[in-house]
Amino acid sequence: MKIQKEIIHFEKEKSFKLFSPSLKNCFFWHYHPEVELVYVEALNGIRHIGKDISTFTDCDLLLIGSNVPHLNFDYGIQTECRQLVLQFREDFFQNPLFSAPELENIQKLIERSYLGLSFSGETKKKVVEKMYAIGEKDNFEALMETFEILQLLAHSPDVKELNSEDTRIRWFLNDKIRMGTIYDYINENYDKKPNVNTIANIVNLSTPAFCRYFKKQTNMTFTDFVNNYRINHAKRFLLKDLSVTEVCFLAGFESLSYFNKLFKKHVGETPSEFRKNHSHIMN
Repeated sequence: MKIQKEIIHFEKEKSFKLFSPSLKNCFFWHYHPEVELVYVEALNGIRHIGKDISTFTDCDLLLIGSNVPHLNFDYGIQTECRQLVLQFREDFFQNPLFSAPELENIQKLIERSYLGLSFSGETKKKVVEKMYAIGEKDNFEALMETFEILQLLAHSPDVKELNSEDTRIRWFLNDKIRMGTIYDYINENYDKKPNVNTIANIVNLSTPAFCRYFKKQTNMTFTDFVNNYRINHAKRFLLKDLSVTEVCFLAGFESLSYFNKLFKKHVGETPSEFRKNHSHIMN
């Protein structure tokens, strides 16, 4: 479960690569020097970029900077999931062209991308349309389309920085060595009773040391993270033909009232309200 460096291959005559990956249950905690733009569409999922671990519903658009560790976005998703990824050659943004004053905002965008940037609203809608259009254009027109995408992202007000500090690989490779094992344990046991003492032993740490390590890496306690993970799965279950009570127990909660309370706290609406407001996704 150690972090891996992904080797990306490009066609000889292209400076970028557009493709649709599908890894599903493969835990691919990785990094690469290439900047990438990722669009993922699913009922809900988990994004783990640098130290940020959060959830998304319906879809997400993310710009991930060079050498920023991240988990594949379809990990653990059992329902339909579509992805579209645009990757740029390592030296793409080092081209003298980007020193032109007209491209200053794009250069600033790339400099910020090490934080992991999530885009929403009209920006996401327009960029995704252009990403799909690239595949139907010749090389030159496709390249121009990528510049338009970068320009939209660079001037977007609909952007959120996912990390508050530098999490590129050179800064925390050794600290992240255990996260794959921890993630796998939580994924296998979230619907049962994940035990902090058990996972601490698995990764060869004392329980107090593990708790400090986990809080430092995720900015959450182990219990809070597990509950967040359960809520994320509960969202998926709610969009199936299951009662709220069934979802409560499937997600690993033992009390319906506690589940309703925690779900409302995390999501901003009750499980029943969430199902009603997102029922269109099932259609």
